[in-house]
Amino acid sequence: MSKELFIQTDEQQQWLKKLETISESVKENAQQTDEQATFPFENFRKLREIGYTKITLPKEYGGDGFTVYDALLLQETLASYCGSTGLAVSWTIQNVGEIFENRYWDEQKLDWFGKQVANGATVNRAVSEFAMGSPVRGGRPGTSAKRDGDYYVINGRKNYTSGAPDLDYFLVSAWIEDEGQLGFFLVPKTTEGVSVENTWDVASMRGTGSDDLVLDNVRVDKTNLVEIPNYSTGFKLNGWLLLIPATYLGIAQAARDYAVNFANSHSPNSIQGTIAQLPNVQTLIGEMDLALTRARFTIYGVAGLYNDPIKKATLVNEINIAKHVVTNTAIEVVDKAMRLVGAKSLQRSNPLQRYYRDVRAGLHNPPMDDITIKRLAETAIEKSLKAKG
Repeated sequence: MSKELFIQTDEQQQWLKKLETISESVKENAQQTDEQATFPFENFRKLREIGYTKITLPKEYGGDGFTVYDALLLQETLASYCGSTGLAVSWTIQNVGEIFENRYWDEQKLDWFGKQVANGATVNRAVSEFAMGSPVRGGRPGTSAKRDGDYYVINGRKNYTSGAPDLDYFLVSAWIEDEGQLGFFLVPKTTEGVSVENTWDVASMRGTGSDDLVLDNVRVDKTNLVEIPNYSTGFKLNGWLLLIPATYLGIAQAARDYAVNFANSHSPNSIQGTIAQLPNVQTLIGEMDLALTRARFTIYGVAGLYNDPIKKATLVNEINIAKHVVTNTAIEVVDKAMRLVGAKSLQRSNPLQRYYRDVRAGLHNPPMDDITIKRLAETAIEKSLKAKG
């Protein structure tokens, strides 16, 4: 079952058609982006050109006002063209969506930043550090911010800063020494002392530009301290994080489509017709479609609940569950696609080997599987104890 079943509005359909206009060029660049581990600047230029980076910005600020559900449809589609491009840009649209939905900043700052996003500005949170591990596990950042009159001076290094080569703004988490608390600072890339080191050399998602952000005596105005989190981890889980598994769902769909097309065209001389008529091949195709359907009902179902103000308040672990189900399903689907295609799938010129490596990255995006399972168990135990009185 494809995503078409989940399209609900004309606006969603129009945007999917808009993405189609750049599909071929993005697909053509995907192999080179992976092989050379280069950031897809041209893809980002085209995404800005068609307005993709502002789809989750509210309409009153000049965006499309798309909800989580709306954005899932587009994100899944874009990622089927190029996983690295999809994941890199997802951080901008999810951060913009989260910031404006929750009104994290004061109105003056939101008005100003809304104008920047409307003009194509991109942003991502710079949170991860090697010494602290994953931010969701509650580590304290080594990056520091010290008050100096009307300014803060920030020093530190962040890793896994996806999209860094082409971001306009960084939301940097830092320990505010004078206040003894965590804060997020909005840092323009043009600020003196800001630099990006090309350190991203990995096996999967090689084109996301998840490089190191270096902050060397970076001075920002005190008004650039935009958030003081009231949660301990420095990384608040929310519905916008569903855009991450949507990316892997798109990659899995691309793998499935390649495998089915291969089955319909591959005709070895040992059989009459194509391998699509073989029972074992049909089993693999059926299993892929079953898995993708299960994943879509999960992620779009949770997104629908998140969009409902009443039901949203009752969500506990559902967002984490959707991420777990979808990312693991993506790995399963790509594996089956490679089994269907056989040894050809391992050729470096074959996109399946790239899909295989890319979907593995989903295991390391927040929330991790062990956290999801642990929270489910804790919720079950807590409910049981309450029921006993």
